[in-house]
Amino acid sequence: MFKKLFGSSEKAPPANRLATVRNITVGRTVSLDPLAWRRLGDETHFTLDRDVLDISAQGLVSLDSGQFVHRFYTDDHVMLQAMSDDEAGLESYDFSLFTPWTSAYPPGERERRIWRDRLSAPVFHGAAEELPDYPRFWFAESDAIQPPVTLWETIWDDRAATTPYAKIFQTCMLYARELGGGRELMLALEQQPEGGDTTHEIMIGIPLEMAEFRA
Repeated sequence: MFKKLFGSSEKAPPANRLATVRNITVGRTVSLDPLAWRRLGDETHFTLDRDVLDISAQGLVSLDSGQFVHRFYTDDHVMLQAMSDDEAGLESYDFSLFTPWTSAYPPGERERRIWRDRLSAPVFHGAAEELPDYPRFWFAESDAIQPPVTLWETIWDDRAATTPYAKIFQTCMLYARELGGGRELMLALEQQPEGGDTTHEIMIGIPLEMAEFRA
């Protein structure tokens, strides 16, 4: 009664402005089943030294198709990704897990053109990065030159923040190769953060079943 009459000094908790996908958001931990990558054996280049992820940032990509990509990051840039048909991530599917492989600063426009040409080819030849060749997963039905996908990712590191931590323009292509124990993914991209330096990144990933992770 007295709180109703005179008000309360207690402050309401800050609103969570970020999507929560299968209970995953900034500040939470995700437990993984190591069999998700161990089943690939010695063939895979995917490695991860732990089975728990501490999520410190998350990104959102709005696709022209009307779908959304939700990305969850650790401090060392491990990325858990989910697709959904809604921005809130209530209907999520197509989960994958990626770890960094290489990161480089292109010295000039010539190197950027070479990188974009590599991302446009039907096969990514990975010898320079000590990787095998990866067939294109996106646009796999065609052997023609295909311009890479471009998108904006908005990244947040605070559930109650009113402005994002970063906005990054990305030029990217997804690849995959079939192994004896399953599929290995490779994401190659050029990142251009607003106000930051352009980098060329490669990440190695695996598909995840819903039973292989929980938060």
